[in-house]
Amino acid sequence: MNVLFVALLVVVVGSLVGEYLSIHGQLSDIASFYWGHQGWEYLDLGRVWQSGLFLGLLIWLVLMLRVIWPALAERGERRNLVVMFALSAGAIALFYGAGLMYGRHTHISMVEYWRWWVVHLWVEGFFEVFATTVIAFLFARLGLVSAGLAAQASLLAATLYLAGGVVGTNHHLYFSGTPTAALAWGATLSALEVVPLVLIGYQAMKDLKISRRTEWARKYRWPIYFFIAVGFWNLVGAGIFGFMINPPIALFYMQGLNTTAVHAHGAFFGVYGMLGLGLTLMCLRALQADREWKEGLLSFSFWAMNGGLMAMIVLSLLPVGLLQTVASVRHGYWFSRSGEFLGQGLMQTLRWMRIPGDTLFAIGAIAFVVFIFGLGFGYSLKGESPAEAAARPGLRPIGSR
Repeated sequence: MNVLFVALLVVVVGSLVGEYLSIHGQLSDIASFYWGHQGWEYLDLGRVWQSGLFLGLLIWLVLMLRVIWPALAERGERRNLVVMFALSAGAIALFYGAGLMYGRHTHISMVEYWRWWVVHLWVEGFFEVFATTVIAFLFARLGLVSAGLAAQASLLAATLYLAGGVVGTNHHLYFSGTPTAALAWGATLSALEVVPLVLIGYQAMKDLKISRRTEWARKYRWPIYFFIAVGFWNLVGAGIFGFMINPPIALFYMQGLNTTAVHAHGAFFGVYGMLGLGLTLMCLRALQADREWKEGLLSFSFWAMNGGLMAMIVLSLLPVGLLQTVASVRHGYWFSRSGEFLGQGLMQTLRWMRIPGDTLFAIGAIAFVVFIFGLGFGYSLKGESPAEAAARPGLRPIGSR
């Protein structure tokens, strides 16, 4: 794990330095491709750093499988869920390799094909399967859903995500010679990807209401709330706002406007951001299962981040995007992105209206960081001094009652 952490730092710092030098013309074309900036959105890091990232993902996969392997030898309905978890982890590590399938002189149409394999299939397909499976696994371990239901939901997720992901990738290739049939299937199936995670989040929310009377369920309440937020934003940010821009005629006029930012903000942080925070809290809760948290700061953080994210979308991004769409249909795409249109009084006001939501979101993020540090220093724990926190091991298995 330490090797993986150091490798991550090397790749991140090295690629940022290379990209900076490449953008400022300090590297030759060949050096830029390998060490600087490849020039492709979402896969901009140089090929050396891209290969290093792929190697890091393989190391991560080995670490994952090493601890999953004993559970794979068990029998029972929970084993099916563990198998799905292992397969989704393997897909995350291996399918990033699609970004290595083109070279420096590959034609743009072929690069776009492999690039969208990474951007769409890797992120919107396999990460969705992983998110659903890991949440289903944790809900099953906490007793909020049965292992059988969790395995069925994960299998449904894999079926819909991969059908929607593989075929749905075509909704990024509408205007590059894609056949009409592939265009139609891509638009339809990509809209179905959000169904499974929403269903299992809804089921867990119902069971959580029943389980609130038990002490162990109350201790894991906030990690579960973050997981339920994943389901909500998957429906709203990825589903509704994604479907708003992904049908062919809509994409023609709306892609690249603030309507795309609406989808991106709601889907990226709403799903993967909330998932990461929920998993962080789940691990910390398991490490301190015998301690009570002071949850006021965490509660504020949760509602501030979710409320701020919704406010920045409703008050600014969405109205700006819709007005841009009207301008794009009436006058042309170029006009909707022009300084002349965006510099109008109403548009300026709506863009400034991002400040309330952004500020609330930022304050919530800071509050989350303060709470996390408080778990280490003791001020986020009930009835414990910082000195006692430093001296206490406090390790318990997840779901300990």
